[in-house]
Amino acid sequence: MAYFTTRDGVDIYYKDWGRGRPVVFCHGWPLGADSWEAQMLHLSHNGFRTIAHDRRGHMRSSQPWDGNDMDHYADDLAQLLELLDLDDVCLVGFSTGGGEVARYVGRHGTGRIARLALIGAVPPLMVQRPDNPDGVPREVFDGIRAGQIENRAQLYLDIPSGPFYGFNRPGATPSPGLIQSWFLQGMLGGHKNTYDSIAAFSETDFRDDLTKFDKPTLIIHGDDDQVVPIDVGGRASARLVPHATFIAYAGAPHGLTDTHKDRVNADLLAFARGETVGH
Repeated sequence: MAYFTTRDGVDIYYKDWGRGRPVVFCHGWPLGADSWEAQMLHLSHNGFRTIAHDRRGHMRSSQPWDGNDMDHYADDLAQLLELLDLDDVCLVGFSTGGGEVARYVGRHGTGRIARLALIGAVPPLMVQRPDNPDGVPREVFDGIRAGQIENRAQLYLDIPSGPFYGFNRPGATPSPGLIQSWFLQGMLGGHKNTYDSIAAFSETDFRDDLTKFDKPTLIIHGDDDQVVPIDVGGRASARLVPHATFIAYAGAPHGLTDTHKDRVNADLLAFARGETVGH
């Protein structure tokens, strides 16, 4: 097990698999690096070095009281890339991790980056406000916060049992294993850290960050995403990154890295290789 300590004293866990050009993965809320295992295994088996960390306050990383925000997440990611001296990186973010990727680019540039991928990602801005009228109403996130305070364990069963994987759709067959994995990853995170992260993923404005994406970019989003609706996330980001390749997965839920992992794996591998994706 590998750890490094950030400049503000937070211990960050990371895993580092395989050999080759690096692909670095940033995970969603309230999960950890393990949520990327299907993609990491596939790319590592196909000639890439794959790296993923547990965000501060999540899973095996330490649980600081402060600093549970996108600026700190991005700075932690920058320190990981510096520690491992990574260049020519394909940087991939899912959901909240997509915000981490965007803020990394906004704060640290793309000097170490060759390619960028956003999958079911929260940018450009999730919450509804006067300058973002099509966003998700703040009451939705207030409800998540209230659920976390009332009974975090139950909330962390309800989300994967329902909207995250689309198991609440007619005819869906829930996977107890996926539900339990989501629950276990989430419950290993700090209560305050994961609570604070709700504001981080929903209220951070990434619009300026996206304008700094100057590398080949892949945007994947499920068109049945009930957590980050495609019009709020993927389609809106694609308008701000006009050179991006945007792919909508028909019928796919938010948790498409598991429910549609074969297609995600193939598209990510092709993208990391510099091949045409989505045709």
